[in-house]
Amino acid sequence: MIVHPSLQSYADAWSHSIDAISELVKPLVEGEWSRPTELPGWSVRDIVSHIIGLESEMLGDPRPIHSLPRDLFHVKTDFARRMELQVDVRRHHTGPEMTAELEYIVLRRKRALREDTRDPETVVRSPLGEDRSLKYILRQRAFDVWVHEQDLRRALGHPGNLDSPGGQLTRDLFLLVLPKVVMKDGGAPAGSSIVFDVSGPLEFMRTVRVDETGQATLDSSVSLGPTATIATDWETYLRLACGRVKPAAVADRVKIEGDRDLAQGILDRFAFTP
Repeated sequence: MIVHPSLQSYADAWSHSIDAISELVKPLVEGEWSRPTELPGWSVRDIVSHIIGLESEMLGDPRPIHSLPRDLFHVKTDFARRMELQVDVRRHHTGPEMTAELEYIVLRRKRALREDTRDPETVVRSPLGEDRSLKYILRQRAFDVWVHEQDLRRALGHPGNLDSPGGQLTRDLFLLVLPKVVMKDGGAPAGSSIVFDVSGPLEFMRTVRVDETGQATLDSSVSLGPTATIATDWETYLRLACGRVKPAAVADRVKIEGDRDLAQGILDRFAFTP
């Protein structure tokens, strides 16, 4: 049991997803570690390396001293370079080396979570190089690990856990930022209302309303005669929100009613994760 109850749901979601990842990769043969994923330039091995690296930094382990190759086409920003370091340093590790390191990191992290007595609002340095509250960072780690669990499941052909604790946490995070995505990023005008109708393991329907002053709010009531309605399934919503696919690639899984240009503009700017 974690010391502070307010952190327990995040610890549980993280634990559920990282245990699922361990079970997914344990039986992989060497060639399966090199399978490409929807993340540009990253294989199954690379995603697991990313998880190992960030969890090791959560433990306070020093970042490796390593020079990145100059020909990594997918590394275009300082943020990407920071994320790539922990990945590239493990690119030649074997499957058994990867699973052994993952198991050891998970064991250490679970012990650290059980023994952590810090206040949830304690400001600490995150693996992304930001100063954030412990509560915020643990929530983000649960989110990150669940999203990468789904990346691995799609790459390996083992779907599942779309409605797990990590999935529910991710849905709630997505809904928090949805008004900004619709109004500021997507350009929804004052007086408009956009309905999102999401089906599947985590179904929900929400309306983003933009008032006459340009402020966007989210509610669960269905707007009568909305400006636009975007309907899709939960996994497609996730892939779009995380920038795993472009809207054109999943057009057959997205239904638009009403103002098509507005809806398409929102979808074109829907990805809001780094």
